Amino acid sequence: MNKSKVGLLYILPWLIGFIFLTAYPFLNALATSFTDYNLIGSAHFVGIENYLTLFEKKDFMKTLSNTFVYTLLTVPLQLAFSLLVAFILNFELKGIRFYRTAYYIPSILGGNVAVAVLWRFMFQQNGVVNFILSRFGIAPIGWFSRPAGAMTIIILLKIWQFGSSMLIFLAALKNVPKELYEAADVDGAKKFRQFFTITIPLITPTIFFNLVMQLNNAFQEFNGPYLVTGNGPLNATYMTSMFIYDNAFKYYKMGYASAASWVLFSIIVLITLVLFYTQNKWVFYSDEG
Repeated sequence: MNKSKVGLLYILPWLIGFIFLTAYPFLNALATSFTDYNLIGSAHFVGIENYLTLFEKKDFMKTLSNTFVYTLLTVPLQLAFSLLVAFILNFELKGIRFYRTAYYIPSILGGNVAVAVLWRFMFQQNGVVNFILSRFGIAPIGWFSRPAGAMTIIILLKIWQFGSSMLIFLAALKNVPKELYEAADVDGAKKFRQFFTITIPLITPTIFFNLVMQLNNAFQEFNGPYLVTGNGPLNATYMTSMFIYDNAFKYYKMGYASAASWVLFSIIVLITLVLFYTQNKWVFYSDEG
């Protein structure tokens, strides 16, 4: 058996999984989006009617608006916070390995149902958060009764799950040559200036990677809004992913839900392409001539 066949044999499990668990459902959803299908009867071709209905109804446009707001607020805050924590954990301090592990744990538990329930209890009218605020003379806040409050809750939950981005930033920070900082010290550059003139430019590939990944994750967010706030007051936290789920598995409008999923997919692809197109203007790779 030659090397190419051996290599194919090694990737065969992944290839089978990709074809039957990713590619086929992906293409089947596209085909279903042009039909009226309720999981019981046969599918009837309706053309682009599902797509036209999506943009005519305010409920879908509301979910898109919520998803964009959630993404635009969550991603920059999460990246900034994870970079800040990574920068702090990059120092060789006593017990630093314990702190690195501790800060990563929220990313593992963030989507857990128990953590979501705990988060919900924390922000109740008589929850821990309002109790702490009352110690500073602040009146209890109705987090779940206000659209802005409900959105704030799920944004904070997402930011709290910064561990994966933090680890990637930490690895990038460790690869920044120390000689550059030493040279900057000799020239009299302060730490603040070193961070923005040395650290940030050298880790822009990592920032770009985390930005793309977190944007994709935020647009598809489901667990936080679904488990903590539901639709929220006045559908304030009703995300597109929840809209797709409801129409597919509550109302059995598989064609309609598939069309919504493809609209969301198209938006994600378009934004990702724009990011890749603009990366030459702000991302600096070390192997560039």
